[in-house]
Amino acid sequence: MATKNDDSIWPDRAYPDLHDHLKALEDAGLLITVDRAINKDTEMHPLVRWQFRGGIAEPDRKAFLFTNVTDSKERKYDIPVAVGVLAANREIYRIGMGCELDEIEETWARARENPITPKVVERARCQEIVIEGDDLDRVGNGLDAIPVPISTPGWDISPYTTLSQYITKDPDTGVQNMGNYRGQVKAQRRLGMNPSLELRPGIYVHWQKYKARGERMPAVVVLGAPPAVTFTSAVKLPESLDELAVAGGLVGSPINVVKARTVDLLVPAEAEIVIEGYIETEYLEQEGPFGESHGHVNLQEYNAFMDVTCITRRSDAILTSIISQVTPSESSVIKRVAMEPLFLEHLRDHLGIKGVIRVGMHEPLTNIRKVLVIQVERDIPPTEIWRALYGAASLHRAAGKYIIAVNDDIDPDNADALFWAMAYRANPALDLEVLKHRDSGHGPRSQRNGGEDASVLIDATLKENFPPVSLPKREFMENAKVIWEELGLPELTPQAPWFGYSLGEWSDEFDVAAQRAVDGEYFETGKSIAQHRRKDLEMNTEVRTLKDED
Repeated sequence: MATKNDDSIWPDRAYPDLHDHLKALEDAGLLITVDRAINKDTEMHPLVRWQFRGGIAEPDRKAFLFTNVTDSKERKYDIPVAVGVLAANREIYRIGMGCELDEIEETWARARENPITPKVVERARCQEIVIEGDDLDRVGNGLDAIPVPISTPGWDISPYTTLSQYITKDPDTGVQNMGNYRGQVKAQRRLGMNPSLELRPGIYVHWQKYKARGERMPAVVVLGAPPAVTFTSAVKLPESLDELAVAGGLVGSPINVVKARTVDLLVPAEAEIVIEGYIETEYLEQEGPFGESHGHVNLQEYNAFMDVTCITRRSDAILTSIISQVTPSESSVIKRVAMEPLFLEHLRDHLGIKGVIRVGMHEPLTNIRKVLVIQVERDIPPTEIWRALYGAASLHRAAGKYIIAVNDDIDPDNADALFWAMAYRANPALDLEVLKHRDSGHGPRSQRNGGEDASVLIDATLKENFPPVSLPKREFMENAKVIWEELGLPELTPQAPWFGYSLGEWSDEFDVAAQRAVDGEYFETGKSIAQHRRKDLEMNTEVRTLKDED
């Protein structure tokens, strides 16, 4: 086996891997290395969460590298965990992209228009260590060897991979698709998955095709990759584009890929950890609850699961985990920095609307999708303003519940300024339109709206019980605050909400399962879940709609 410092035997590359990226963050003073023992189940995410809920300005947020990882059963892991290393703030994102912030739009456009086919190599760092077959059943060899954190302790019923790139292939065209989805750790070699909003070209369509064939779907899950690969997985691309080729376009050279060991797929050669296996297409399992990026806990649905056939990794592997849930978060930054230029390009270049200066996506608590602000020049004709408003509503099915056009003296990031403009510069009788029959998009699923929503005028008060706010429960945040202060980190000024609390829709059974998770007993929950497998349901069927039937 090669040593981790012997780079001469590995394929040449013209782009940074995760280790290079961490070194760049360290050199820039943006990486905090924590060497004391940190419990991944109860302490890790609450600790990093404080820089998003503690009144710390975005430029002062940092990336974290935990080198001494334990769990609630006092197990010690030999894999460090990196959190916030992709987009805790815009400067971290910029370093990963390898360009200036004002070049983001141009860089993404160039990558989409000029994808570079990946280069297949024979040997790869990601396969230095290989565990497959029956060896996966040995304690410490399967998914239990990977220090996957619990993102929202007190609500999540299991550790979930969050920065996990699922790679599948269209069985008809052979084109691979890569998307970022969560993965619930259910057993030694069983990983749940949720395609979430991807009910369109991508992994869900691939799953449907394999189901029609009566075959399981080959898949790999990448945990940690070169930044260009990770950034591309978070961006929605046309079905015809291979995300790994677009990642090559980002860095201007082919991404090295290698054949997986047990499935017919290509994986990034410089990946940290790769989980290989087959996603079941006959049976679905209960998946969730999990604290989602729309700011509430996503309750249980029936979804697919992967039977793991092989786990490979680098000898010096580092697991990456992303801070999501209530915004602002790492998840919202990584999306916002890429999506705002896409909206601007759509309005200004594709629709030819002159005078559009900027499109801002409101981030705190609203998860960037719900409130869009279009900043325009003062003399733009009214017809062009309305074209911009309608055009913004058409780009993304889950974005634009409130879309506001403002002049260049209104800062899109200043909510007080937005209310000021709405209060004094708009007459609701003349300056407001309601677009009905919009997709309900990303958020808690109401039982009363028939799956539809509207833009602009929506009563935003609670009319029914909602799932909990997806932040760790109070005791975990308070405990993490003590650790934060012990580490001598910047003074916190907690901002509500800074801990999760129930909004009525939360059962005693979920409380028991969430407690099992933080106690390290989530495999017990996995056993219970396995007893409720169904093969007569569609993907994303909500469990709560079947309670009476059960």
